[in-house]
This record gives sequence, structure tokens and C-alpha cells, in this order.
Amino acid sequence: MSQSRIGKLPIAIPQGVEVKVDDHNLVTVKGKLGELSQKVSPDIKVSVEDGHIKLETPEGSQDKRHKSFHGLYRALVANMVKGVSEGFEIRQQLVGVAFKAESQGQLLTLSLGYSHNLVFELAPEIKVETITEKGKDPIIILKSIDKQLLGQVANKIRSYRKPEPYKGKGIRFVGEEVRKKAGKSADK
Repeated sequence: MSQSRIGKLPIAIPQGVEVKVDDHNLVTVKGKLGELSQKVSPDIKVSVEDGHIKLETPEGSQDKRHKSFHGLYRALVANMVKGVSEGFEIRQQLVGVAFKAESQGQLLTLSLGYSHNLVFELAPEIKVETITEKGKDPIIILKSIDKQLLGQVANKIRSYRKPEPYKGKGIRFVGEEVRKKAGKSADK
């Protein structure tokens, strides 16, 4: 039987998390932080038994698609379980002279050296916070229970000013190493 190495791992259900699977293979996970749902391919069998979620492919299937779906849906369901119990957080750092970030409710205002400020309206599922300390780069903190949505929003914000390779100015994830290129030098 061909199974995905990731897909065959059972997902432990933490205390206080409730998991339901309906007849149409819709997995709903409910926890202290909220509720998430994911439709799983009808080819993958989802079962909840003794505190674990198990995903299985059809018996004896050699289809490559089944193997890839097996790992994909296992990862998505595991992220849902972690999201409703602990949540996810992404921190971004604005590196550059006079780069600023301000948050007010669901609006994030960015000053990135353009002639105008960029105003970014966030989805209601995402909480935003900004930290600005004198002498340090501003930091944007994004929190959500939905890892997929959080990653998309973080990459959209980063796309407004990606780190450039010569001075490293731009929006980067905290802890991200930006490889710098050597500029032209006058060899005379």
C-alpha cells in the first residue's frame, strides 16, 4: 500500500478541542480560539478515534494523486488543530530609514519611502499589532488561527517592499537572513 510518510502520522487532539467529520468529508475543528473547517477529498478517509485524527488512502492504491492528497490534507487538518488551540503568529521587521508601521483596528498603515502611505485592510480573522521603539526597526505582529490566510497576508505585506540585495532595506520576517551582494567597486 502506497501512503505518504506525513499522511500516515496520526494527529493528537489536545484538551478542549472538538473535531467533527460529516458525511461529505467536511472536517470541522472547534477550540478555545475559534472554529475552522476544511473539505477533504472524497478519496481520503478521515476518522476520529481515541483522541487522534487518522487519514487513510484507499486500500492498495498506487495512485500518485492519492499519496500527495494524503500528506496535504493531513498537514491542513494538523494546522487547523494547532490554530484553534494555540494560534499562529508572524513577525515582520521594516528595515530602512523612515520606514514606519501603524495599526488601528483592522487597518495597517505603512510608510515605506514611497510618495504616499500604503493602507492595508486586514481580514477580521487576523489581529495586527505594531511595535515602534526609538533606535530600532518597527515590527509588525500578525496573529490568527488560520495559518494559510496568515501566510498569504504576510507575503502580501512583504511584497510592498521586498528586501533589496545591496543594503537590505525592505520588509523581512524577523530572523530572516538577507544575502547581500557586493556593489560595484572602483578598482584603479
